[in-house]
Amino acid sequence: MVRIIESGKKFIAKKLANQAVKLFGSASPKTLARLSSLLERIASTKDAKEIAANMRKMFETNHPLTRWFRRVSKEVSPKCRDGFISTAIMNGMFLGQPKRMKFKELEGFYPPNLIVISVTMRCNFKCPGCWAAEYSAKAPDLDMDILDKIICEGRNEMGIYFWTITGGEPFIRKDLLDIYKKYNDCFFHIYTNGVLITDEVADRIAKLGNVAPMISVEGLKEATDCRRGEGAWDRITAVMKRLKDRGVFFGFSATSTRNNVEETTSEEFIDTMMKFGCMNGWYFQYIPIGHNPDPDLMLTPEQRELSRKNVYRLRETKPILLADFWNDGPTSGGCMAGGKRYLHINAKGDVEPCVFAHFAVDNIRDKSLREILKSPFMTAVRNGIPYDGNLLRACMIIDRPEVLRQHFAKYGARPTHMGADSIVTNLACQVDEYARGVAEIFDHAWKEGDIQRIYGS
Repeated sequence: MVRIIESGKKFIAKKLANQAVKLFGSASPKTLARLSSLLERIASTKDAKEIAANMRKMFETNHPLTRWFRRVSKEVSPKCRDGFISTAIMNGMFLGQPKRMKFKELEGFYPPNLIVISVTMRCNFKCPGCWAAEYSAKAPDLDMDILDKIICEGRNEMGIYFWTITGGEPFIRKDLLDIYKKYNDCFFHIYTNGVLITDEVADRIAKLGNVAPMISVEGLKEATDCRRGEGAWDRITAVMKRLKDRGVFFGFSATSTRNNVEETTSEEFIDTMMKFGCMNGWYFQYIPIGHNPDPDLMLTPEQRELSRKNVYRLRETKPILLADFWNDGPTSGGCMAGGKRYLHINAKGDVEPCVFAHFAVDNIRDKSLREILKSPFMTAVRNGIPYDGNLLRACMIIDRPEVLRQHFAKYGARPTHMGADSIVTNLACQVDEYARGVAEIFDHAWKEGDIQRIYGS
């Protein structure tokens, strides 16, 4: 009977969500707030209720994301729109939450919200500073049966319906579209350079509806061509047009460095990304972990603060969904690593606490996700969060480097590729200096209440 009731709630919730999206183009914020309130009432868990409540508040205050929903209603095809609502939102809120609660009852902690999987380290580009450059063109891919095992366990036992696929270049592997089709109740974020998304591939993505490419750029044309090669910008924006014409939900991924941060967080950049059809965007910052790591490309502490405030301002004014991996500690409860909210599995099967912390104790070929999450290494990473409570300094790699070094030494974590340990060895002094600079700025911001003004917490 309980299962029937929950199925009924999910059916009603999906209908309400779909109806809301249909109304986004013309309905008033007040009407949308009422629909969100209904979702809030029938949500089956505390987390789901909070998500619906946040949506209601957003509509009540006519937040810029209200205009983002209108963009989704008008620019995304019904198939892709339904895929986004059903898999990324509804399944996470209704199918996933009971499984997550059951896992918590058995293991004493919640499973991650998402998992990042590097399915290959092969890539058709050789961008300076990318860790994929450490691997040869003949580097092994993650076996399809292992990938299937990971998704099956995560979905069925942990309620994970949101998956991030990266590399290398994921679209080198033609077989991945089949796995996205098999798990059509899950949503797949694909980090890609985009240029392998042909008309045929774009057609399949549009037909699937549960795949969202996140296309890498370095800023505008000059910056992108400088790092990715002459003509890269034109090829990338042609792919964006291809996806937009088919109504695919897609976005951008930008890695900010000391040289491009002003541009990547500018209004001109965001306006350009929206013009090409991007619905969301992910901000990362350069970390010296790849091929010939260069600490001089890291943002200065002052630029880190500039980036944080620029992205916040863009969120408050632009109809695009933006996430800032390093500066969103206040909204994610601190660091997400170690399975707290996510973890990373590389193409060799090594399970790393973070996609930027290339150290592992276990391999998914030998153990289940559940076993690995309960390991002393992952447990220590999770339990240490959020350190002293300042959520602006959330990262154990560059904000709290002593934490990463302690875990690395105590639990015998091994570097997962040649040179990965440089960030805790020969680069340690430079990372420590950076961390001290960040602490000086962010500790003051936290103490003075800047966090409350910006994040409303």
